[in-house]
Amino acid sequence: MANFDAIIDENIETEDVSRVSEDYVPVQKESVVVRGIGHMTIFGLNSKFDPTFPQGLHAKVAPEEFKATIDRVNRVLSKAMPINIRWMLCGCICCCCTLGMSMWPVVCLNKRTKHSLNKILDAENCHLYHKLGLHWHLNKQKCSSSNMKEYVLLIDFIPMTNILRPD
Repeated sequence: MANFDAIIDENIETEDVSRVSEDYVPVQKESVVVRGIGHMTIFGLNSKFDPTFPQGLHAKVAPEEFKATIDRVNRVLSKAMPINIRWMLCGCICCCCTLGMSMWPVVCLNKRTKHSLNKILDAENCHLYHKLGLHWHLNKQKCSSSNMKEYVLLIDFIPMTNILRPD
């Protein structure tokens, strides 16, 4: 009596139906990488990010919105980098006398800059990009030309939930 309400098609095996629904995984696109193009890099953080619109975001986001986000990020970097450079020069000059302790202000300022960039990206994600199925974040990656690491902006594609598929 438990199977009274169940609809069973005798042509399809029940194992195949459950296997198809469990194995379905939406195709995840590769992340879009926005690299730094500035003239100076301090502890992997570049002074400017590339404002050219990447082809991977075509038909996902408007070029004006992408440029506005990059401009916000570059504005924070343009305010923070000159201060970081001054402290870096002072730290390098006094490094021998202080046994390296004079570099701590530069490390702290760099951490503060990364924190403010993450806050901007989180606000942009909540405001616009999560609705479009995108997620921006700051990520450390290996440079293509050397063994060093640099910070890049990664734009991940969030898989949209299928509302037509039953629970």
